[in-house]
Amino acid sequence: MKLVLGLIGGILITAIAGYLMMPSMMFTERASPFGMEETIARIQHNIEDNPELKAKGWALSGLRNPARAVQTDGGNVLPVQMIEVCSTKYSKPILKEDTVRFLSILMPCKISVYKKQDGKVYIGTMNAGLMGKMFGPMVGDVMGQVAADQKLFLVMDPNKPAPEMILPKAAPAAGGAGGGAGGGC
Repeated sequence: MKLVLGLIGGILITAIAGYLMMPSMMFTERASPFGMEETIARIQHNIEDNPELKAKGWALSGLRNPARAVQTDGGNVLPVQMIEVCSTKYSKPILKEDTVRFLSILMPCKISVYKKQDGKVYIGTMNAGLMGKMFGPMVGDVMGQVAADQKLFLVMDPNKPAPEMILPKAAPAAGGAGGGAGGGC
């Protein structure tokens, strides 16, 4: 009886610990050494100017301001910008496979740049490597490669001069990339 209760107790403690730790494992957050615009610009240029990322098909696909709707509705929220980036090298195998096509909800990859009450700017990303492991070997492999590339997106070299922010191009009259700055996904 003690063995059964010990086993059940162990499973319960493990489940509770997993539940409590999951949010901090699925997403990452780090402080930026720069302000909002410079952080956004550096991430954008890391993606656009890196030959290794270009060779893997990465391109900016949008810059969104999710705080705008709240502000328009009279809310007072701190700035938030979403940099959207995609690579068809990585999206293609997932979009071709019926069993995992629902993961299109994660496309394009998003990098959140936001300010908090402490006055600092933060960068939030999804932990692509960990997320991918939950969906089998093919997705795990693809998302593992995405996770490695994400590290290159987020290089913040203070020795490099501040680049200009890349603003989204106007969206075509019908269809298109929805105001993206580059290829869609």
